[in-house]
Amino acid sequence: MNTAPPLLPTREEIAGFDVFPGLTLQDIDVVENAAQAERALAELGALDVVGFDTESKPTFLKNEVSTGPHTVQFASLDRAWVFQVHDPACRAAAGHLIASSAIVKVGFGLAGDRTQIRASLEVEPQALLDLDTVFKRRGYRTSVGVKMAVALMFERRFVKSRKQTTSNWANRKLSEGQICYAANDAFAAMCVADAMDLDATVLAAMSRTR
Repeated sequence: MNTAPPLLPTREEIAGFDVFPGLTLQDIDVVENAAQAERALAELGALDVVGFDTESKPTFLKNEVSTGPHTVQFASLDRAWVFQVHDPACRAAAGHLIASSAIVKVGFGLAGDRTQIRASLEVEPQALLDLDTVFKRRGYRTSVGVKMAVALMFERRFVKSRKQTTSNWANRKLSEGQICYAANDAFAAMCVADAMDLDATVLAAMSRTR
């Protein structure tokens, strides 16, 4: 007998939750040169599953084509790496990780990221899993994004600043607010994946059958 999944919290309920405790600056590595890229590759290469997201400078004009992603971020359960891909070494390292089938990358709303990655970074994403598909398999008919997932799994409110969302992600020097915003998108996805109690093998299989 099929059991209905737990009800999603309402907007009013979410408003009453405590704020999700994300990573702070000391938990985040900004990867902006070759030496940092090499170190990040070694650290991330030792992981089976990471949270994943990208950020792009917003477009405001009709028919304007995005040149993003301008940052690519990965996260473990206690650390995040924010790659600034204007640097060639960082760009190559991020592309290598995205194209690796050995590391499962989990996130939310990744359809647009896939398109931009192919066009800009010129790599084919492998082992990339949108966690919304996992929630759908568990019986949720409506889309579950990062805010709803955090509310459902942890009874916490995930805050996304519109100011940061629409900021210039192509800047050579990111602000502290941008760094934390980017890192915590990936970190929250990693926390949700961990709370769903799916091991790397299962996540990898799901990523191949999206």
